[in-house]
Amino acid sequence: MRCQDIIERIEKRFPREYACSWDNVGLLAGDREQETDTVYIALDATDEVIDAAAAAGAQLLLTHHPMIFGGLKSVTKDDYTGERLIRLIRGGISYYAMHTNYDVLGMADLAAGMLELTETEVLEEVLNGEGIGRTGRLPRAMTLEECAQHVKTCFSLPNVRIFGELNKMVTTAAVSPGSGKSMARPAFEAGVDVLISGDIDHHTGIDMADCGMAVIDAGHYGIEHIYIEDMRKLLEKEFPSLKIYTAPVKQPFQVL
Repeated sequence: MRCQDIIERIEKRFPREYACSWDNVGLLAGDREQETDTVYIALDATDEVIDAAAAAGAQLLLTHHPMIFGGLKSVTKDDYTGERLIRLIRGGISYYAMHTNYDVLGMADLAAGMLELTETEVLEEVLNGEGIGRTGRLPRAMTLEECAQHVKTCFSLPNVRIFGELNKMVTTAAVSPGSGKSMARPAFEAGVDVLISGDIDHHTGIDMADCGMAVIDAGHYGIEHIYIEDMRKLLEKEFPSLKIYTAPVKQPFQVL
């Protein structure tokens, strides 16, 4: 099949117009007409991922986070983005990213379902009633400490960061996979007891806790790694003959 055949199926399920205006999604490098029988799926286009995609014989690298955000004025080995793009193109690997369009139409509901949230609603609308994050009711009333353990279990995490009193009872939550600082205000205005997200800075965390909303920081990677398995299942269903390889699920940093 052509690379474009795969792209068309992806964009039918996750149209690019649902991406946030600041985002950069779609085919970012390569040839739409390239014959493709092998795909590699990862969260980020790191050096390790590009090496693994090449070793797997992939003609298409599919990631959640775009490697290119701002406008490029040159593509050279003088910087890591240019060097990675050169390696991809020389290796005959096309590169496609699906970021906030997947967050809106896939990741939010997937994460809410894994947390067993009920009575869910969109946290912040992007387009046509769809949007970033979800709010809902937790499966039962629990302490903040129990909720943190629930998050760790649901997403197979070794640890999380908590802002708030551990014995505080929580019944409602907002989940916003990825970097959730900008979702703190919408979550607070939605009246939930706890925001579950990642990349929560010190001041946002303590400010929200002082305002009565607890925060569980599961890390940027901690929740979003669910993208890899979800996309593998989607492509297996859509293209039974396609060979699919996935990056191993592991935190990109070590905690000592």
